[in-house]
Amino acid sequence: MTLHINEAEVHSLLTMPMAIDAVEDISRKQSGGEVVVHPRRRFEFHKGNFFHYMAAADYTAGFIAMKQYTYVRGKLQFIVPLYEMSSGNLLALIEADYMGQLRTGAASGVATKYMAAQNARSCAIIGTGGQAKTQLEAIAAVKPLEIIHAYGRDPKRREAFCLEMSNRIGIPVHAASSASEAVRAAHIVCTATTATDPVIKGADLETGVHINAIGANHAHKRELDDEAVASADVIVVDSVEQSRQEAGDLIIAFHGDDDPWTGVKRLSDIVAGKVTGRTSDSEATLFKSNGIASWDLAVAIKVYQAAREQKVGRELPLFADFAGTTAFE
Repeated sequence: MTLHINEAEVHSLLTMPMAIDAVEDISRKQSGGEVVVHPRRRFEFHKGNFFHYMAAADYTAGFIAMKQYTYVRGKLQFIVPLYEMSSGNLLALIEADYMGQLRTGAASGVATKYMAAQNARSCAIIGTGGQAKTQLEAIAAVKPLEIIHAYGRDPKRREAFCLEMSNRIGIPVHAASSASEAVRAAHIVCTATTATDPVIKGADLETGVHINAIGANHAHKRELDDEAVASADVIVVDSVEQSRQEAGDLIIAFHGDDDPWTGVKRLSDIVAGKVTGRTSDSEATLFKSNGIASWDLAVAIKVYQAAREQKVGRELPLFADFAGTTAFE
């Protein structure tokens, strides 16, 4: 039987610490070749409407997952099918909007843990949507933050975000009047916007800053200007292959030069200890996150196992009438 797990149930089952542990663990496996990732592919139908799909396999754990989602008239719908390798069974169909927000936040939490300066205590978050919330939640989970500033274009939404996140993470979040104001003196900067053009200027950044840039995942979009990218001593991505296709922050800043890509590192290799994230507190580090299917797989496994243990979800009798037969028997 296939287990259907809806959005509300994912909310009840998955926590940020669980997501961070899952992403960190599967990153080590990915670096060791135990996990295979197929980058995101997308096609456009009508104008501005998209279907996206991406997949990953964890050969050690014995699971495969694919994330599929549509973007139509400004609305997103996500689903993650989870398969068992040994049987080929479709174990679960998981509604994956909130799960995706948590896994993306968790990845930035992992990157911040390994790449931010040891004494980093201040954070700026640019963007006030759902992704921004899980970004800040994850960063606060791995660093003892003391000062947080947030900026979003809508003043009412900005104030509501600060109030909600102050209560959620137990640290005061202060509204800034501009992105520049928010990032000045911040040890950690996170961009989680829908911007097409840069919202962060390199001239505003502190020495030794760590940046998580998660918003722009099209080749023509970016959140960071050229100077912000050029000033980074260490640039890290989730997938070099996927980044070369859709990380506009890097594609645009590199101006078609192939050489800068040779120095770009993978987060999985940093987590596995194969390469260093930073060598001194004065270095500037950048994690450009596009989102990869191994993260979806990692949290989907957690959600499925928790759902079985807690008897959450509903069983769907998919394939039941045809078990053990083929079309030619």
